[in-house]
Amino acid sequence: MKKAAVIVAPGFEEGETLTIVDILRRAQIQCDMVGFEKVVKGGHDIEVQCDQVLNEDIIDYDMVVLPGGYGGADAMCSCNQVIDILHQMNNQGKYICAMCAAPIVLEKAGLLKDKKYTAYMGYDQKIHQGTYLEDKVVIDGNLVTSRGPATAYAFAYKLVELLGGDALAVKKRMVYFNAFDVKEDE
Repeated sequence: MKKAAVIVAPGFEEGETLTIVDILRRAQIQCDMVGFEKVVKGGHDIEVQCDQVLNEDIIDYDMVVLPGGYGGADAMCSCNQVIDILHQMNNQGKYICAMCAAPIVLEKAGLLKDKKYTAYMGYDQKIHQGTYLEDKVVIDGNLVTSRGPATAYAFAYKLVELLGGDALAVKKRMVYFNAFDVKEDE
């Protein structure tokens, strides 16, 4: 079974984080919240209990996901262990996914050179590597990026697909198509 690790750093964006974890788990994909601590406070003062604390075992996962949130992105940028994990996973060709403010962590790790990406509004001015696109989700090789809280669903469903899950079945169970005026081929 494929598995994903969602890194939960202090100041993380709660809506993005929990949407990603929820959708991956609904698709029967192992998705663990890996926190800087066992209990981490998000950017809107919501605390979550993580499945485990950040450690080197993440490199055994098929995918690592970095949710946004200004504080969370800053904390991940400042964490040498996160940067090292990203390098190791990239060298193994594993999926590295980031949304909202978190693509700045990919830049810090040097992973956006010659890559296409997207991020939160204004981050095209903060990130100086790669080519910024305004798409909801951008995939370039093993890197997957997305824009912000409102694109968390599209991002999470794409992650399910990349890990071999049935995103369409989950979308139907969650009433995705009628709720967002989205057609079944999106």
